Formats: sequence, structure tokens, C-alpha cells
Amino acid sequence: MRRMSIGCLSLATLSLGFCPVTGAQTRDKPAGQAPSTAVAAPTSGARAEFLAEVTFYEQRYTRLAQAMPAEKYTWRPAEGVRSVGEVYAHMVAANYGIARALGTPPPADVDLKAIMASAGDKTKTVQALKDSFAHFRQAVLSLSDADLDKPLKMFGQQTTYRGAFILITGHTGEHLGQSIAYARMNGIVPPWTEEQQQQQKPAAKP
Repeated sequence: MRRMSIGCLSLATLSLGFCPVTGAQTRDKPAGQAPSTAVAAPTSGARAEFLAEVTFYEQRYTRLAQAMPAEKYTWRPAEGVRSVGEVYAHMVAANYGIARALGTPPPADVDLKAIMASAGDKTKTVQALKDSFAHFRQAVLSLSDADLDKPLKMFGQQTTYRGAFILITGHTGEHLGQSIAYARMNGIVPPWTEEQQQQQKPAAKP
């Protein structure tokens, strides 16, 4: 993802002001209105494909976050670099911030400063991660296929809602890779990799 994108998301960590965004969804939806949980998920098309990516990343993030020992949440590879927990908290902020950019404000009780302050607490951070992905998924469901080609300004650049999906995927994948590297540096094998290794082991001889 472009440097400008990452900078904007960093600002979202401290507040939900996010980067300047224009689009019909943001204007039409009253502030603080939660997305409907009754919206059926699409089974085909761009939104369905993007939601499959969201599900993939949600599973990867939550499983890796659960596999990391609680005492490692404050570990960081160097001074001035995000810790294990801070990377996950950053993704929480990104999920809520991008959902807002797509037109769905965060719940009134979401306090990103508190989430960042408790990034060293595994239990709280894992739950915040799950909640943010659930909210983000609903934000995508609140869009329609007709919205995808509408103009949207995100991360300081003009794009469309469809183009925003690509930008979001890049950012989410970037920090998953960072989290995997952190896990490996602490001797933690990603759960899905461990499962593959177990499946590839030759069967024991009778």
C-alpha cells in the first residue's frame, strides 16, 4: 500500500476523523447509525469476492492473535516500532476507520484510544479485533453492487468503492505479513502452517 495510505490509517488509530472521504454512502447515512445485521450476503460479484477476502484475513488475524502468548503482546522488534499488540490494535482502528470511509460510522461505545492503551492485554485486543472485523463486514454488506463504481476519495486519492476494496486488501495483507514475521521471531508457527505441516507428515508405519 502507498505511504500516503499508511499515514492516514495511522491517524485513524487516535481518532475516527480518518482521511477526507467523499461518497454517497457517507452523506446519506446518519452519524452513529449501525448497519443492519439482516442484510443478506451476496453470493457472486465483486462484493462477494471482497467479503471472502475479509473472512480470510479475519481468520488469519484472530487465529494468529490467539496463538501469540499473552506475555508477547508488548514485544517489539525495535524501539519506535509497533509491538505485537499494537499491530493488532492498528488493524482494529483501520477496520473501524475504513468502515466509516465506506459510509458506516463506528458504534458509539468504540473508544480507539482505550483500545490502543490496552494493546498489551491479549484478551481485550483479541476481542476488539473480532468486533472490528464484524463491524467492517457489515459496512461492506450495507453497500450495493450499484455503489461499486461510484467515486470515492480515500487515502488522499480519487478512486471508486471497487478501487477502495483493492487498497484495503493491500493494507490488510501488509500487516498480516508483519504479524506473521513477529510470530516467527518469537518462535510461534502460524496455526494454519502448523496444520499443513501435520498433514504432510508421513503416516507412521504399522
